[in-house]
Amino acid sequence: MDKRSKIYIAGHNGLVGSAISRLLESKGFSNVVTLNSNELDLRNQSAVASFFKKEKPEFVFLAAAKVGGILANETYPAEFIYDNTVIQSNVIHHSYLNGVKKLLFLGSSCIYPKLAPQPMKEDYLLTGLLEQTNEPYAIAKIAGIKMCNAYNKQYGTNFISVMPTNLYGINDNFNLTTSHVLPALIRKFHEARIKGSKSVEIWGTGRPKREFLYVDDLAEACLFIMCNIDYPQLGEFINIGTGKDITIRELAEVIKEITEFKGNIKFDLSKPDGTFRKLLDVSKINNLGWKSKTSIIDGIRETYKWYLEHNNDW
Repeated sequence: MDKRSKIYIAGHNGLVGSAISRLLESKGFSNVVTLNSNELDLRNQSAVASFFKKEKPEFVFLAAAKVGGILANETYPAEFIYDNTVIQSNVIHHSYLNGVKKLLFLGSSCIYPKLAPQPMKEDYLLTGLLEQTNEPYAIAKIAGIKMCNAYNKQYGTNFISVMPTNLYGINDNFNLTTSHVLPALIRKFHEARIKGSKSVEIWGTGRPKREFLYVDDLAEACLFIMCNIDYPQLGEFINIGTGKDITIRELAEVIKEITEFKGNIKFDLSKPDGTFRKLLDVSKINNLGWKSKTSIIDGIRETYKWYLEHNNDW
């Protein structure tokens, strides 16, 4: 892939897609194709077929997905499995039919079994039961990995899959119904400070540990892989993360300090924790030459700064 290659970013308005778009622009890639969901519904097979036949992209970043935290997954399980399965199937299949040179499919660390050993190696896929709170989404993402691998084996394509850990950053989703834990906490603490609230309530015990990757670091990893590593060397898929985790309680304390909230933190023990720990083994990608560079504190500061500039959107 070079600066003149025709590149399609599916999901360019989302957290991951927008980070990839910003990075490509900063690096001088000048032939990037993007369409929002009103212009191209990726669930519509005929529309996707027409798009690929017309545009003929050479490289595809498949970042389009329906995403959300525990509450969203529990509320909309049918949409999470249907939308994600159909979107990725349409894009992968029509990339093959139209001769795409390389496709990068973005999955999620929730593909791993609930009780997988920590840190989670790529080899642990499908070795146990999934976490029930996000099983439909996880099954869709596993199907995407297997679909890319099947097309590589049968058709000789170069479709690669990456599994990032929990993401956050610029252009995140701060809707309290559908967001993930980190942006939700940023909004909660910010609004509590503005209202003068005495406390902020958080789901669960605060003991589970999570790994968080700043989305601009993920974009760097995706570009690194797209330009340097092909399917046979990469394998079925590869983890992308920091290799470090933090408890939800510790995360809340960091966000409390950054947002300058002076009240207390309360934990609602009646709400689910989700998987107790989800730490990725990132030795594979580290050994190939990429490592994350943004600390959790610096990343949250940048994310909060962006939120302050856009909080009227939420």
